[in-house]
Amino acid sequence: MTTTILVVDDQASVRQLLREYLSEHGFKVITAADGQSALYTARHENPDLILLDLMMPRMDGYQFIKQFRQERQTPIIIITAREEESDAVLGLELGADDYVVKPFRLRELVARIRATLRRISGADQRMEILHVGDVWVDLQSRVVKVRGKEVYLTPLEFDLLVTLMRAPGRVFRREELANHLAESGFAGLNSTLNVHVRNLRCKIEKDPAHPEWIETVFGVGYRFHRLE
Repeated sequence: MTTTILVVDDQASVRQLLREYLSEHGFKVITAADGQSALYTARHENPDLILLDLMMPRMDGYQFIKQFRQERQTPIIIITAREEESDAVLGLELGADDYVVKPFRLRELVARIRATLRRISGADQRMEILHVGDVWVDLQSRVVKVRGKEVYLTPLEFDLLVTLMRAPGRVFRREELANHLAESGFAGLNSTLNVHVRNLRCKIEKDPAHPEWIETVFGVGYRFHRLE
């Protein structure tokens, strides 16, 4: 089955370049010139992945992510001309999965796309259910339930949760977590790892400011709480 990618950018030259290059690499490419038309296209075409510019007319990338994440968890890779990390971090806080900065190498972009897609389809089949306390993860269906209620995670948040839950009580160094997630496409620094941890806490913790499950080990990293 052909993978469909939605390219959202207000520059026609960028849309055309990405359409041609990604098509040559076996992807079906659809495009939109702003956030509003991207919402319509994403709802009707159901793409497998979205490449999203941030600075656009009518509805910018931030507004798109905020609204779209209320509806679907399709992976989103930000493409931005700004090199300030804060721009990308804000996109990650809103629910994007990764980012690349223009000008980017097309080969690198394709590698990021394929790695992100592998995250979605590569659930570990050796263990179908992870369960610690009131947190349940079905690896095959990628369904997460907390206190009996389903919560919706981005692909990277899901991988982060699974990594921690597979070894409750084990302290993962920040660099170790970043390197592990890099195998599935994460290319962020410590600050962006913090964003994903914070987002995950907001979705699974009763009180994200005082987390019960994802514990910070100061100066080292994170661990998932182990029940005695």
